[in-house]
Parts: sequence; C-alpha cells; structure tokens
Amino acid sequence: MANIQSQIKRNRQNEKRRLRNRTIRGAARTADNAARKALTTETPETRAEVLKAISALDKAAEKGIIHKNNVARRKSRLMKRLAEISKKTK
Repeated sequence: MANIQSQIKRNRQNEKRRLRNRTIRGAARTADNAARKALTTETPETRAEVLKAISALDKAAEKGIIHKNNVARRKSRLMKRLAEISKKTK
C-alpha cells in the first residue's frame, strides 16, 4: 500500500477511472457480440444491431478506452459482413 499522499490520491483516481472504463468497454463488447450474432441470421433488426454496435465502439474510441485503430478494424469487419448478407438477400 502506498504511503505517499499523492500516490494514495492517484490510486483512488485510477480505481474510479477503471470502473468507468469497464462499463463503457463492456457495453461496446456486448453490442459487438449482439451485432455478430445478428449477422448470422438474416433478420430486419440486423442492420440496427450493427449500427448500435458501431455507435458504442465510436463512443469507446472517443473516450480513449479502446484504441481508434482497434475500433476501425471492428467496424470494418461488421460492415463487411453486413454487405455480404445484403448482397445475398438481393
């Protein structure tokens, strides 16, 4: 345990940030998983799920919780799968 006052404060700040980041990262991960599951079946809600996941990923990147390149890669993969499905249905 730290015994320097500034480090004690830093530990408190880090814990608050960790919990805040965890909820946002978890929401992005949940939305991503839901979108990938929706992409396996052709339903009308598929596009909405993908857009919801993209929004959650963008919010996480904006706050610096997930790296922007990581978010770009995930969004690209989702959109690629969505395009494949929409091409099949036409």
